[in-house]
Amino acid sequence: MPVHSAGLLLYRLREGAAEVLIAHMGGPFWAAKDEGAWSIPKGEYDPDSETPLDAARREFEEELGVAPPDTPVAELGTWSYSSGKRITVFVADGADFTATEFAFGEFELEWPPRSGRRQSFPEVDRAEWMPLADARARLVKGQRPAVDALEEHLAEAAGG
Repeated sequence: MPVHSAGLLLYRLREGAAEVLIAHMGGPFWAAKDEGAWSIPKGEYDPDSETPLDAARREFEEELGVAPPDTPVAELGTWSYSSGKRITVFVADGADFTATEFAFGEFELEWPPRSGRRQSFPEVDRAEWMPLADARARLVKGQRPAVDALEEHLAEAAGG
């Protein structure tokens, strides 16, 4: 059975161009990386006990430490990673989202490797608004189709 993940991608329009809120993955592996080291706020869920949308909202809050905006949400689609993991991405207008003080969730990891010591690291270490082209380059490969789907979604909403 595949692993299921769900995320919430916020967008806003600035001077006619769309931007999205994405997060840089935390921990020592990602610390010095930028391209391919960002993610939509998302996480795993059990489809037998939680809907993808409920999981996306929960994971947004767990990863960023703030509640997602209470605005209408649309499903962008579901994509499979090369690992077989499936991610369902929802989109919401974040124009009025003003969170500036994120409180990132944490995870534990043996660090340095084989040291026997466990350390806590943030799940993400920063979240930023960025233009779609920048987000596409920075997101992990399996999440890039969500940016394409968002562009299509916005074009349809604009009547084009």
